[in-house]
Amino acid sequence: MSSLASSTSCGVLSISPSSKSTPCSRVLCCARSQPPPPPPPPRYEASNLKLALHDALDTSGVDTFHAREAREGFHAQIKKLSNIERETSISINRRVDLGSTALYIAAEDDSLVSHSSVPLPVDAFLERLDDLSMGYCSHYNSSVMSSREKFLDSLESYLYVKKGFRRTNEKVQLQPRALYLHSVLTHRSGSAVMLSLIYSEMLKMLRLWGLLDFDAEIFFPHDLHGLPRAYDKQKSRESDQAHIMTTQNVLEEALKYLKHAFWPFQKDNSQSLFLRAADAANCVSKSSSIEESAFQLAFSKAAKHRLERGVWTSVRFGDMRRALSACERLVLLGTHPKELRDYSILLYHCGLYEQSLHNLKLYQETKKQSDDGIIDMEEDAVDKLMFHLIVIKSGVPIQWRRGGIGLEVVGNLQIAGLVTSLMNEFYRLEIIASSPLTSVRLHSLLISH
Repeated sequence: MSSLASSTSCGVLSISPSSKSTPCSRVLCCARSQPPPPPPPPRYEASNLKLALHDALDTSGVDTFHAREAREGFHAQIKKLSNIERETSISINRRVDLGSTALYIAAEDDSLVSHSSVPLPVDAFLERLDDLSMGYCSHYNSSVMSSREKFLDSLESYLYVKKGFRRTNEKVQLQPRALYLHSVLTHRSGSAVMLSLIYSEMLKMLRLWGLLDFDAEIFFPHDLHGLPRAYDKQKSRESDQAHIMTTQNVLEEALKYLKHAFWPFQKDNSQSLFLRAADAANCVSKSSSIEESAFQLAFSKAAKHRLERGVWTSVRFGDMRRALSACERLVLLGTHPKELRDYSILLYHCGLYEQSLHNLKLYQETKKQSDDGIIDMEEDAVDKLMFHLIVIKSGVPIQWRRGGIGLEVVGNLQIAGLVTSLMNEFYRLEIIASSPLTSVRLHSLLISH
């Protein structure tokens, strides 16, 4: 959308990032006296990432050939995203094939779960997506072209009445079949994000065939029940801008739904996903509830035991494989450094400490570009996670307990020597040098233990 930015009579047309409650970017006409929008989150180089899922599954004896192929297809598509393309509406996006990208996501996860020797037929589902548009041609008649409104009403009736596509209700919003494009095409029921993607692909095909000759936009509903709808952009209102889905938005939201659905730590929905996992890793200020502490301890031990036996999923506690795959794709998409942090905590729970430490360092290095020095609960948990990882990597004898880490005194080695040893490890890994603020906090953690 930013390529369309220009001066107007009411001010400067500018792009402002979305808030947490609004998953899409907003194009706003704002007065010149208003401050400019905040800068986008700092980005990291994809070449610096250490992605571990496929290698870990190979080590467990799982064939990841088809999963790797699907990931390559996904990565090939998102590499086409320029800064302008990221902010382009899905209804006019040209460079990224959103249908193929969504199906590559589904194909990878299907391979991880089914272990099938046959990959998900991406091309067959792309044909099914094209058939939707072809089907409208037989439904279409010239009378609907008497006005743009009649044409769009006809298209909406075709998709939601004749074809019967519907939005899943709130209770099943995070069920897998509502989140994968191939499943939505099969069952004709899905999330608002998937329905918006399908609608946008239909508009692009109809425009290509010459049936759509005006600028149509998709209105994305932010409530729990509304359906995505097309409208004539020439008649749009300023309030409609908050409901435009960009190319980056639709991919980010699709992956975040998957991340939420399969996150292995489903206890306590009042906390962020990261804090739930950090709590299970003893990286959060401890609850006064003995029952809660016992639950988290039991869960951590059970999760570790399942992973040691090659069991990556649990009915009650999500699916580690698909949570990791969603995290890795979000990290590749490069939407926000916090995705690196969330990925790192899952790697920690899988016992992949080296990869966890690498990605957590990359998160802190990226975040320091905009670090305001404020320490919140999540950043405090990040520091404690870093402490855990450095202690593990240093080989210093430790005792794990609910409430923190206790350092053992071995022979004549004194606590002061342990602190020095660990601080030297921090310097060797360039963690302290890269962030003075982190240096103070980590030193405080060492002294306190």
